[in-house]
Amino acid sequence: MDGPRAIVVGVDGSTSSMRAGAYAVGLARRQRCRLVAVYVRGLPSPLLPLADTGGSATATIIATQDTVERELRSTFERQVPLLNIDASLVIRTGEPYTELLEVAKQVRADAVIVGQSTQTLHRIAGSLGIKLVRCGRWPVTVVP
Repeated sequence: MDGPRAIVVGVDGSTSSMRAGAYAVGLARRQRCRLVAVYVRGLPSPLLPLADTGGSATATIIATQDTVERELRSTFERQVPLLNIDASLVIRTGEPYTELLEVAKQVRADAVIVGQSTQTLHRIAGSLGIKLVRCGRWPVTVVP
């Protein structure tokens, strides 16, 4: 077989991650390979309870993640059957870099695709895409 056998794409509901998802779908269709979309639910900061004694901020974070997960599942259920590709959605909880690495290892990914970070801090500390490139295990595509 020529080309990738499995592609992992990180999605989080942001515009750039949805573009990365669309790019990955197109690539998976053209290459006739498996697509694994990964949504990583982040853990609330351990310091959050100190500032949020009522728990409303934590509840808001969890509700937002629930909404993103529902929308991703709904989109996946509606669109994947129409696209005629082997695709699955994996939901994880933890740190995005660690979870994407773990899923990519498990499925023996040949490529990883993520959206470009829009956070200013990531230009200083390094974005998910940069961390994945530095890992050096798979070709990484960062979609703007």
